[in-house]
Formats: sequence, C-alpha cells, structure tokens
Amino acid sequence: MLTVGSIYLLILVGGVVRATGSGMGCPDWPRCFGQWIPPTEASQLPVGYKQIYLAQRVAKNQKLARTLAGLGFKQVAGDIFAHPTQYIETEFNATKTWIEYLNRLLGALIGIFVFITAIVAWPYWKRDRPVFWLAVASWLLTGFQGWLGSLVVSTNLLPIMVTIHMGLALLIVALLLYAAHRARWSNEEVVLSTQVALETLGEQDEEVATATGLRWLLWGILLLTFVQIIIGTQVREEIDHIASAAGYGNRPAWIDMLGSIFETHRTLSAIVVLANVFVGYQLWQLAVPSLRQLVVGIWVMLGLEMVAGITLAYFALPAFMQPVHLTLATLLFGVQFLAVLAMRRLSRVREKPIRTSMVAQATL
Repeated sequence: MLTVGSIYLLILVGGVVRATGSGMGCPDWPRCFGQWIPPTEASQLPVGYKQIYLAQRVAKNQKLARTLAGLGFKQVAGDIFAHPTQYIETEFNATKTWIEYLNRLLGALIGIFVFITAIVAWPYWKRDRPVFWLAVASWLLTGFQGWLGSLVVSTNLLPIMVTIHMGLALLIVALLLYAAHRARWSNEEVVLSTQVALETLGEQDEEVATATGLRWLLWGILLLTFVQIIIGTQVREEIDHIASAAGYGNRPAWIDMLGSIFETHRTLSAIVVLANVFVGYQLWQLAVPSLRQLVVGIWVMLGLEMVAGITLAYFALPAFMQPVHLTLATLLFGVQFLAVLAMRRLSRVREKPIRTSMVAQATL
C-alpha cells in the first residue's frame, strides 16, 4: 500500500510537470542534457545543444519506427514522424529542467519500492501464488513504464504515447491493489464463509445473484472512469496546443477554443456521476460496513473531482488545479477497483455455503 501511495504521488507530480510545461525539461533519458546532475545555466550546455538533442531523439524514433513497422504497425510508425511537434526542440529553462528531473528521481524511487514489494511477496509463492505473480507483474510493468517514459520524451510528448503512459500507470495501480487486497483478505474469507455457513440456501441464492449483478455494474463504472481519464488526457493535449499557439496568454479564452473532445469529456462526466450515485446507493443497501466505507470514499472523491472540474471549466483553467483534477480521477479509479474486489470477495464468501449445502444434500 506504501508503493501504491507513492505511485499516486508520482501521478500528482506528473500532473505538475504537465501543468508547468516541463515535460521536455530534459530532452534525453535517463540522463538530463547528458548529465546525471542537470545543469542550472544555459552556459553549461554545449553550443548548438538543441540540434544535438533533436538529432538524438530523431535517431531513437527512427529505430522505434523501424521496429513498429516490422511488427506490422506501419501507420503508428508513420504517425510518430508526421506529428508537428516531432522536430521541435525547446529552449533550456532551469526551473522546468529540475521539475522534470525530480519527477524522474521519484519514478526511480518508486521502481525500487515495486521491486521490494516483489521480494516481500516471495513467501506467497507457497501460501497464495497469485499474490506473488501480481507483485512480479507490477515490477516488470514498472520497468516497461520507465522505457515508455523515454519514448514519451523522444517523441516530444506525442499524444498517443502520453495516453498509453497514463493507462499503464492505472494498470500497475490496479495490480498492486489486487495483490494487497488478496494478501489481506485471503485468510479472512475462510472465517467469513464459516460464519455464514448456517444461513438458508434460498436467502444465499438471492444475495449471491444481487452481489453478482452489482459486481458487473461496478466493472462497467470502472471501465467508464478509465475511459473518462483517457479522454481527459486528450483534452489536456488539446489545451497544450492551444496554450502554445496563444503564447500561454489569454488563458480565459482557452476553454472556448476546445473542440468536441471537451464536450465529450463533460458529457461523460455527468454519466459517471449518475452511475456512481446509483450503484453506490445499491451497495449501501447491502449493509456491509466495509462496502459502505468504500461507497463513502467513492462519493467523496467524486464530489472533490466535480469541484476541481468546475473550477477548471469556469475559472480559466488555473494551473494548480490541473494536477489535482488528474490525481482525484485516478484515486476515484482506485477506490472503485477496491469496491469491485470487495464485491468479488463477498460473492465468493456467500457462494461457498451454497456449494457446501448442495454437496451435503446430494450426499444425504
């Protein structure tokens, strides 16, 4: 859970990087301007540094494009070089450079956390093997995420790369949450199943059907939130283009300049709110304390996210609110996923007495 918390911190810091326009503060990876300790002044850089690092990025992208084309993704390979920002190199800015570099240092620290998590999960190889494999998969994906981050830089924040980067972060969060949930509750499920073993078969059958239906609804809402976050990254890309074209001035006019992607994002947000309120009410009726805590968590995150979204839409997109908006959305995703896992556990616990009763009746 410490590792999950650190990943959320990294998502927040990543939002700060985007909000301050520091994504290309370091034009190379993993070092920054070819140094492990970034420069603080332009005089510390070689003459013609923009052309030097642009050539390095283009060479790396050409290699990537050849690999993608060889795998059959010729369209994607072509899009990498067709994007208008491909051959743009930004001026050195010490503040932006260090913001991006601190983001990378935090990412490296989290990579260590995930590796330690995988080591700590080793005893589960005998106790509950999926916990071990979930931790190992998270570690492997974290390494892939680091490599993908290098492509985000080399492609000059290509929108599709940024979107995949965000989606993979949510996947890692989900895997770690599942590992933590399973490690915590695997033994308690046995105790709970014993406690409800004497309940009547008819009542159990009805409760299991209800729990199963709600679990599928929760999966649908989780997918809806995931799609909303991905669309949000596209809105963010559109804002970046508008801001750049406007010279980062006339901020109040940016919202009016957004296209249909913003309308889609806003419409979907209303659907997300209604769906979460409806399913949250259904979960509350089950009168399970742990589920009610998760419902409160979902509603709190949803309320804060609405406030953040309204602030962005009607108060000229304040920069400080942009990373908050993103972080709250990913926290909502995490709490929703925990609710899915809780419903799954509840269904399994209440299915066991039914199976036990059916076996007993067949034996008799």
